[in-house]
Amino acid sequence: MGRKSIAAQSLEYLLSIKEVEVIGVLTDNHLTVSPTRDLTLSHDLKLYDFEEALVAMKAGILQFDLGLSVLYWRKLREEFLSQPSRGIINFHPAPLPEYKGTAGYNMAILDNLAEWAVTAHYIDEDIDTGGIIEVSRFTIFPELETALSLEKKTQPVLFDLFKHTVNRAILSHNLLPTTPNIGGRYISRKEMESMKEVHPGNDVALKIRAFWFPPYDGAYIIVNGVKCTLIDNFILQQIADPTISSLFTKKSDKL
Repeated sequence: MGRKSIAAQSLEYLLSIKEVEVIGVLTDNHLTVSPTRDLTLSHDLKLYDFEEALVAMKAGILQFDLGLSVLYWRKLREEFLSQPSRGIINFHPAPLPEYKGTAGYNMAILDNLAEWAVTAHYIDEDIDTGGIIEVSRFTIFPELETALSLEKKTQPVLFDLFKHTVNRAILSHNLLPTTPNIGGRYISRKEMESMKEVHPGNDVALKIRAFWFPPYDGAYIIVNGVKCTLIDNFILQQIADPTISSLFTKKSDKL
């Protein structure tokens, strides 16, 4: 489970299912803010970091039937893939096979998509390439979205897909049926970061919206060797204090 609230929400849902025994939680427990870690400790569950879980599996101490991954940032390998008899299901906040890796929200805006999606798929040796269990699609309006606003719209859809898929997996004693996960584009974090820089000829407003995701750096230019994140009026209107008005936000015939 990742550090974001949807991961904790997903864990809480699992804990409410009487047929499920949660034997451990692997999360970003080193971070200052982690609702997943806090929920894990409040229920006296075993909390793992990546290496601890891997060692425990190799020693035969940690054994489980089904793994579930929600916005966890590290690539799972070795015993993570071979030990659980029902596999590990990942919940990817983008449509597969089209958008693998990072930058999904950014690409949805840059590609001017009218539809976005979340995907449940099995994890294999590569990133976001395992068999697709289900894709849940919904309408978006890219000209009005930022990466941040699209994430907020995506999370409830992802949680609904999580609940639906988990219930199917509980009822099934075998792996769930899948469709091939072939093609699409994989974007690494390094590539995503390079896409943020604004170059001559770029649609600046589009880039600003596509990479607006505080506290991370957004679309930027370099000024005297300093990376400067850009915002425009569209962003300013979103973050402005609604209790304060400005004389200069609109033209007035009295001035």
